[in-house]
Amino acid sequence: MVRAGGVLLLTDTRPRQFLLMRHPDRWDLPKGHCDGGETFLQAAKRELQEETGISPSRCRFADDFHFDLTYPVTYRGESKSRQKKIRYFLAFVPETVRITVTEHESYRWWPWNPPHQIQHRTVDPLLASVATYLQSKGA
Repeated sequence: MVRAGGVLLLTDTRPRQFLLMRHPDRWDLPKGHCDGGETFLQAAKRELQEETGISPSRCRFADDFHFDLTYPVTYRGESKSRQKKIRYFLAFVPETVRITVTEHESYRWWPWNPPHQIQHRTVDPLLASVATYLQSKGA
């Protein structure tokens, strides 16, 4: 199984906004494979730093939230698919910040206005889960 960690970054400012990174064919979150013995959270924090330039120490992570997705993937050069498990974490920043784009074409701070229809396979289910979580916290 391929393991990966990612972060949904939300602003504390109202109206809230969240960060997505632009791949050539889709919008996605800062995320990446777990290296060696990394935990999902360690990988998520490392990828956040690498892909956005935002230090995890500048973020407030929700200790009581994570969202898991598992689905088959076939990587370039491979004929067989493998299961990929991604664990997403929720983190907050005080306000939108300029991103240092290193691995993506661009980025965008999106308005938090659920329900969202951005990418049905991964992003939308995560955002729906975060909306439920925030509602349960009265946030």
